[in-house]
Amino acid sequence: MKRTAAFALRQGAKVLCIAFVIFLLVRAVPGDVTDFYAARGDYDAAQLEAMRVSLGLDASLPQQFGRWAWHALHGDMGESMRFGAPVGDMIANALPTSLVLSGGGLALGLLLGVTLAVAGLAFPRSRIGPWIESLNLWSIAVPTFCLGILCILVFSVWLKWLPIRGQMFLPIVIIGIDIAGQIVKPLYEELKETAQAAFVRTAHAKGLSRWRVAWRHMLPNSLSVVVALSGVILGGLIGGTLTMEALFGLPGIGSLTLDAIRGRDYPVIQAAVVTLAAFVVLINLLTVAMHRKIDPRLARANPE
Repeated sequence: MKRTAAFALRQGAKVLCIAFVIFLLVRAVPGDVTDFYAARGDYDAAQLEAMRVSLGLDASLPQQFGRWAWHALHGDMGESMRFGAPVGDMIANALPTSLVLSGGGLALGLLLGVTLAVAGLAFPRSRIGPWIESLNLWSIAVPTFCLGILCILVFSVWLKWLPIRGQMFLPIVIIGIDIAGQIVKPLYEELKETAQAAFVRTAHAKGLSRWRVAWRHMLPNSLSVVVALSGVILGGLIGGTLTMEALFGLPGIGSLTLDAIRGRDYPVIQAAVVTLAAFVVLINLLTVAMHRKIDPRLARANPE
């Protein structure tokens, strides 16, 4: 129990450290939200100075961070400096779009990557191997941003099949292809090593089909490589989701963060980044638990 509590505290400390670094980075850029209004000519100098005081921007950096962290620990993420709306509500409104986009892309990527890897092993004469190599090379060489622009040109501008903004089909497919390319090659190689195991030969000797042996007997013993790649997958998933939201005009966390950066809206930036950091920590915790479940040797080596 004590080890679990200490582990949870360390994860919370990581999120707080990330929040502090982001706090310093956003303030390292000259100017603040009052400069955003000054550029529009909405206020004179006295009104802008009064706004800085009312927003607490005249306080020292330690005071600003301490005040923000205290309220954040109590569940209050503050108010937007530009809109005056509660930041927590803005994050809550944007989060479903990001979750649907990232969840759809992840599900498609896992389905495509795992199915191709298993099919490549189960049907060695089907020429799936070159497709696996091509998909892996594609995910490495082609950024999701470039593929998104290309898809907009082809399917929205030339063919006019899909709208440019507000649709999720193309972003989910792009993220899914990127994730599939990241996992298909390592999983395929792991499956080929597992194919040399004695229990696989026994399964073939029983007359089971190659697909059933690969899917039912070999895949569960090779899934640890997919879990081990969770860091790479998670990085690609978050980066791809934020990029696709900005590119296709989806009202998610990425678009909210980008708009907040443009307007120097510090509370929104900090809340969005902390939300993403908490999401990463949570996924890492789930990944560690899954890895220990799949491979009990890890739990015995480190019982924490």
